[in-house]
Amino acid sequence: MLEKFRQIGREALESLKKVTNPAQLEEYRIKFLSRKGAVTEMLSQIGQALPEQRKEAGALANKIKQEVTEAFEQLKTTLQGAGAQGAQKGPVVDVTLPGMEFEKGKAHIITQTINELLEIFGRMGFAIAYGPEVEDEWHNFVALNIPAGHPARDPSDNFCIDNNKLLRSQTSTIQIRTMEKQKPPIRVVAPGRVYRPDTVDATHMFMFHQLEALVVDEGISMVDMKSTIAQFISVFFGKDVKWRLRPSFFPFTEPSAEVDLLFVANDGTEKWIEVGGCGMVDPNVLNAVNIDSEKYTGWAFGFGIERLAMRKYGITDIRLFIENDIRFLKQF
Repeated sequence: MLEKFRQIGREALESLKKVTNPAQLEEYRIKFLSRKGAVTEMLSQIGQALPEQRKEAGALANKIKQEVTEAFEQLKTTLQGAGAQGAQKGPVVDVTLPGMEFEKGKAHIITQTINELLEIFGRMGFAIAYGPEVEDEWHNFVALNIPAGHPARDPSDNFCIDNNKLLRSQTSTIQIRTMEKQKPPIRVVAPGRVYRPDTVDATHMFMFHQLEALVVDEGISMVDMKSTIAQFISVFFGKDVKWRLRPSFFPFTEPSAEVDLLFVANDGTEKWIEVGGCGMVDPNVLNAVNIDSEKYTGWAFGFGIERLAMRKYGITDIRLFIENDIRFLKQF
């Protein structure tokens, strides 16, 4: 895999030498630096490397991406300068006059947060997984150890489409789909929207975003989970943030816990806010996807992305994320 990454880097830099105009530059960006570009996709492939190579693979992938991006931006600036010189025909412009200020667009705060989360976990050796938002009962309930008759399956607590289809209520469904296709070792994170008919208030919405993580291998323990969460919180929020694990219950993990962060509002008031659940993957879940629960163990967590952003940026009302108030969005 390391040689594959190096080959992608060499190909990207060699291809850039052949770019001579903005149109070719855009084609190059799509091929190598877009979301599904060859250079960008290296980050999602880190988790597929051998365990002893993951750290080196992560460092190499990030180094290659940085080198290619810098070379791309440098050529982009050069081509723009050349284009400007070639276009200086017609009336002379008085450069001493006040310029026109244009509004600059940027990614929504949720998109910014998701990108930052994926980058952090990419450096920690996690691959990225995605799944459908419309799910069947097997992936949303049965495989997650939530049998018929369980309160979580009540139609009033879910957005049901028909007798077997619903809008997923958790990104844990991606865990099941990942384990169906891939056998251990598994190390993935999965971002996505989830839907629950909750009463809307300052900390609850009927649609929100989660970041799921799943690790399955031999000898995995709660210590591995806690150290990963601690490392993530330290990087994302800073070393001085206060957090805790609180015992809880989820059908698909045992033992289970909730992760709380100390929320400090702009007025200085403090309170603990739950940002997600975590725990060791229940053996029944492993058995449901034909993974030997006697040989393998795993841990998983699901964090609310809005709540992570609220804690990081001091936002007190989750509804601000979807109200499209430009005064709020401009702050990020």
